[in-house]
Amino acid sequence: MKTVLGIVFFLLFAVVTFFGLGPVLFADGSRHERLLTLGAVAAAYALLAIAAYGVFRRKR
Repeated sequence: MKTVLGIVFFLLFAVVTFFGLGPVLFADGSRHERLLTLGAVAAAYALLAIAAYGVFRRKR
């Protein structure tokens, strides 16, 4: 079960990276638009990291 969840989290991180960082790096919009997108991507990474920590944390 943990292997399947690991693959799912890996895929989620890959999707956020592909669809999130691409517009930040290659967007032709204004600096403000890029920073808003960067903030949203950083928030998505943080939420995914917290969720992954909660799932894979060892229970004592």
